[in-house]
Amino acid sequence: MEEVEKKKRGFMDWYFKSNLLLRILFGLILGAIVGLIVGPKIAVIKPFGDLLIRLLQMIVVPVVFFSLITGSASISPARLGRVGVKIIVYYFLTTAVAVAIGLFFGNILHPGLGLALAGGADKVTELVAPSIIDTLLNLVPTNPFAALSAGAVLPIIFFAILFGIGLSFLKESKEERLKHAAESILVLSEGVVEVMLLIVRWILQYAPIGVFALLAVVFGTQGAKVAGPLGLVTLTVYLALVAQVIVTYGGALAIYKLSLFKFLRMAKEAMVTAFVTRSSNATLPTTMKCADENMGIPKGIYSFTLPLGATINMDGTAIYQGVCCLFVAFAIGMKLTFAQQMIVILTATLASIGTAGVPGAGAIMLLLVLNSVGLKVEAGSAVAAAYAMVLGIDAILDMGRTSINITGDLVGTAIVAKTEGELNLDKWK
Repeated sequence: MEEVEKKKRGFMDWYFKSNLLLRILFGLILGAIVGLIVGPKIAVIKPFGDLLIRLLQMIVVPVVFFSLITGSASISPARLGRVGVKIIVYYFLTTAVAVAIGLFFGNILHPGLGLALAGGADKVTELVAPSIIDTLLNLVPTNPFAALSAGAVLPIIFFAILFGIGLSFLKESKEERLKHAAESILVLSEGVVEVMLLIVRWILQYAPIGVFALLAVVFGTQGAKVAGPLGLVTLTVYLALVAQVIVTYGGALAIYKLSLFKFLRMAKEAMVTAFVTRSSNATLPTTMKCADENMGIPKGIYSFTLPLGATINMDGTAIYQGVCCLFVAFAIGMKLTFAQQMIVILTATLASIGTAGVPGAGAIMLLLVLNSVGLKVEAGSAVAAAYAMVLGIDAILDMGRTSINITGDLVGTAIVAKTEGELNLDKWK
């Protein structure tokens, strides 16, 4: 009887007990190979990839909402302000540096130079870029429940932080009734977060299958287009992304005596998940798991900094803005002046707070940055032709930039935890 039970339990052991990261990497490589061999017809398996994205997106709103409430409420009012200031300053500084790195590599490699595009571009998908003022106003929801229902991440974050801060104050109330009510809500929020993280572990078991489908479709439909000038754009973006990791993140970690190599080892699961899902928000549960289990960062810090970073910290996307803005300019025979490139840095940094952590959102943000330097995307124009070329390989660029986005979130969170004296340094040995 025991042997029968062992056989039943062992039916899928070869799958569930094997290394998850290796399974995901195998799915990624196999998907790329199959996609290139089969070509566009591989799109028939797209639903399997879409299922992974939907499963991850299913838990985004509850994870973001309850994690921010828990994170904000778990920190004393005085300390909450200190952690908040540290992480926001870090996010904006690294984003500005990221744009500068993108422009640096763009000016060296000159992607798009010599294309000399003229008018007559194919019709470009019309995207509407929100203004900075509208983005800031939309931070405040007119109806928090409608924001939750619609999955509007920025308003959800704003409301959840306010709600959590309110709980943080009530917890220190001298009136026992109010104190008990706040603690009860906090316990409920913590319970929901734990349930969501458990569901994440279940979803990740499906991840290798979803990853295979996602990569097969991307390479089957986009792979042939990555050639010539577009290949150079891709190379430029990825070189800049690597530089951001080594120079910016490596330097920041070194200042606080933390190892970049150990960090990358502990963050690899989140980085790979972000690469294949192309969504900072969908990767958030995995990012939080890495922060908690691998890096020894307390929940009181990462449950506040990571959801915030998934929305306002877009270092990889910022690099993409700098490189692609230069590509469009070079492609139409225009050279951006130093002043215009400074405007690109400023615009991309400010616009990062309005870029949703979902696949392809950077393409919308690029419209805003292009407009800021007079490169308006109008149907039939040379700018529109260059922009359409970028959109053709956007999925491939999106993989790298999303992975760097969440890497920056984890670096900032680790540094803040270290400065607060709450990082478990045993995990970093």
